[in-house]
Amino acid sequence: MKAQTKLRNQPEATAARIIAAARSLFVSSNYADVTTDMIAKAADVTKGGLYHHFASKEQLYVSMMLADLDSKRRLFEQATAMSGSCRERLARLTRDFLELPDEDRELTRLVRRDINTFSGAERDQLVRAYQLALPEQVEAIVADGIKDGELAPGDARILSWSFVALVEVVIGRYADQVFGSTTARLDHVLDLFFHGAAAKPTGGTE
Repeated sequence: MKAQTKLRNQPEATAARIIAAARSLFVSSNYADVTTDMIAKAADVTKGGLYHHFASKEQLYVSMMLADLDSKRRLFEQATAMSGSCRERLARLTRDFLELPDEDRELTRLVRRDINTFSGAERDQLVRAYQLALPEQVEAIVADGIKDGELAPGDARILSWSFVALVEVVIGRYADQVFGSTTARLDHVLDLFFHGAAAKPTGGTE
């Protein structure tokens, strides 16, 4: 029985190794520059072994992104479902995102970087998965904030995209130099979103 289980797990382990290698390559290089040869070499499998699990680079990329975005959706839904103020829930969601490993955060940004490479059903799948994972989670919290009077009346979808854009600004090497810590990044985003650039920073006291 143990031998059978091990045999069943071998293909899954190989596929996981291929995806892990692909993740790093797609994050560090443009989609067009990453080849199946590069992925196979990084994953320590033959090219035939790679194609046994994924019919093409496109299928591998889409499978990788859909799995990653679904994982993030389940993570961020915890903030959407929790009780508390709009600011508290956005703080939870944003902290969960900022505390992800660098590669995981960068993967989230790949959809917009690479989306024009795809068309038809693949493009629709990637866009929908991204929307479910992040903007729609933020939009639900923002909509509650408007309804409860924490935010001024406005379009929740536009506000959610604005919030996502603010978060993306505090990711990267320059932001590392300016803010240093997750808490400092988080306070900056929340203060800017709720009070504007002219307001005195609250330092997370609200």
